[in-house]
Amino acid sequence: MKRHLMCAALIASFATLCAAPAFARDTVDNYPIDAALHSEPGKVSDDIGLYFAGQHHAAVVKSMGEFATNKKTNAFGKSDLQACQHVFLSAVIELQERARKEGGNAVINIKSNYKNELRESATEFTCGAGAVIAGVALTGDVVTLRK
Repeated sequence: MKRHLMCAALIASFATLCAAPAFARDTVDNYPIDAALHSEPGKVSDDIGLYFAGQHHAAVVKSMGEFATNKKTNAFGKSDLQACQHVFLSAVIELQERARKEGGNAVINIKSNYKNELRESATEFTCGAGAVIAGVALTGDVVTLRK
């Protein structure tokens, strides 16, 4: 009897080890910024300007420094697109909140920084999505722009 239990435990352990990589999915992809910004209407306010890498903006009057976000969200039961758009909005909102706190009126030079890999794009952001969690990391310069 003990032999059967040990054999069953060994088989169960082996099956668990073999199945573990299936749950560790981390699909990194790029998604359109504009579609994400409009995916949940009213969520991102327009009082703090957002300018992604390379986008033209008014002259900088004052710079408060570079700030980073690293947001995660529950991706269970959502498509990668839905989860990534949602977590992107959370990251953008955090940058806007930081700008308000610092007294700025814009965040410029926003870049993706997923797993410390900077990616500059005015049209796309990088997101990593797994079976349970999706994440977006952004950096941007909080500034006051000339009006």
